[in-house]
Amino acid sequence: MKRSARIRIPEPVAEKKSYDIEDLWKQQLERITEMRKAGDAPVDTMGCHKLADPLASPETFRFQVLLALMLSSQTKDEVTSAAMMRLRKHGCTVDSMIEIPTSDLEKLLCPVGFYKKKAVFIKKAAEVLKEKYNGDVPNSLEGLCSLSGVGPKMAHLVLQIAWDKVDGIAVDTHVHRIVNRLGWMKTDTPERTRAKLQEMLPRSHWTTINPLLVGFGQKICLPVGPKCDVCLCQGICPSSTVENSKKSSKKR
Repeated sequence: MKRSARIRIPEPVAEKKSYDIEDLWKQQLERITEMRKAGDAPVDTMGCHKLADPLASPETFRFQVLLALMLSSQTKDEVTSAAMMRLRKHGCTVDSMIEIPTSDLEKLLCPVGFYKKKAVFIKKAAEVLKEKYNGDVPNSLEGLCSLSGVGPKMAHLVLQIAWDKVDGIAVDTHVHRIVNRLGWMKTDTPERTRAKLQEMLPRSHWTTINPLLVGFGQKICLPVGPKCDVCLCQGICPSSTVENSKKSSKKR
């Protein structure tokens, strides 16, 4: 069993310093990378890059990457992983998804979020791939986003994982939430976040930023009740609750 690396808990600082945005994100990324060294977040072992069969044909591998990403929306990694293992055991190819009755596919997908709707999307996508792409997954954003149930975030990840092609940054709810919390930007949608991130970050970060921040969001910067007390960014994060907690305890 892999042991989690210990994270040094920094001393709370009395006052946050002012940083220009480039200096800020560089320092924060360095500290987040340190916190993510253990590789013990769900995304590290059950993320979509881990769910396709590496021994399958290239076309089937790419199709399974696509399916894993379609299932992952609004679903925990553990649930997505289990569903993909059931699909692979059944036979997870374009042809098998076309042939399987929708009701049987639903049983394999449950309890994935919106599994009934996703079963329909998967069958439609398989039919399009068979008719338009010779049974393979498109290698363009336009082609991927034309498939039912596939949006920009999924499309960018499919390109990166299945085709080793980087056309942009994949921004999900974790990435959107965290970069706003860290003070990199103030955006109200993942797509606006993606556009700003691509302006800010060097292209060398475009592939790594998603799993880095997703894992950080799963382990420390949680949607509700972030663990600011153990976060190495607490002294340089405008959203840190550490100072506020310290001040509140002094008033008692």
